Amino acid sequence: MESEYSDGERTRRGSEVADTLKPCAPAPRGKDPDIERRVAIVTGASRGIGKAIALRLARDGRHVVAVARNAGALADVVAAITAAGGSAEARACDLADAAAFAQLVEDVASAHGRLDILVNNAGITRDGLILRMSDEDFDTVLSVNLRSCFAGCRAASRHMLRGKWGRIVNVGSVSGISGNAGQANYAAAKAGVIGLTKTIAQELGSKGITANVIAPGFISTDMTDGLPQIVKDKAIEHIPVRRFGTPDDIASACAYISSDEASYVTGHVLVVDGGMTM
Repeated sequence: MESEYSDGERTRRGSEVADTLKPCAPAPRGKDPDIERRVAIVTGASRGIGKAIALRLARDGRHVVAVARNAGALADVVAAITAAGGSAEARACDLADAAAFAQLVEDVASAHGRLDILVNNAGITRDGLILRMSDEDFDTVLSVNLRSCFAGCRAASRHMLRGKWGRIVNVGSVSGISGNAGQANYAAAKAGVIGLTKTIAQELGSKGITANVIAPGFISTDMTDGLPQIVKDKAIEHIPVRRFGTPDDIASACAYISSDEASYVTGHVLVVDGGMTM
């Protein structure tokens, strides 16, 4: 059957159809014009995962407020950041005092006129089987690992709402997902962090604020370095990538989840464990 269109007309109409089938270019995303002035609070920043996160966010152009109890170790972190051309300051705080941490958040936001990123990384352990775990050990771990996280999120969210942009990153643990013998307090706190974070994500998502959890598995830090070698070897048998993670592995995840590129990721638990819990 002969076409009613000439060759030239068919070519033109074919091009028009092809154009309609091409994927649409993504709508331009609103970006903070002074993105490199963003202020990030990182707790537990004196060593391990927190230190790696502080260094990475500073390298990405954020002004990092490094928080921990050890003022001397914090000074070393800030010195390393500034030596590399970054911007940072140290603020010593005992995260067991939730009110003091909330006030620190207020002070930082007031000093800088903004607060954009909060990374709740500080945590402690007081391990023991449940039959032998004291009320004090249970309460102490929940106070540092969960209550301070709540206090920081509550204080930070007010300032993020004013800025109409924010990233809350709470560092959890695979123990909060699957539990871990000898860590009833720690696992309970980290499971609580997941529930807290998902709730924050639901409440603040429409305001340009995301909240996510990074759940590390076995990471090479001071805490894991003290494990007996036989325990490490046994753990690695259950990790498909056959190694412990590094603090930089977690820092890279945090860099993404706290960026503009992660604007459509919220209420998520990003497990970084080499496949151990899949």
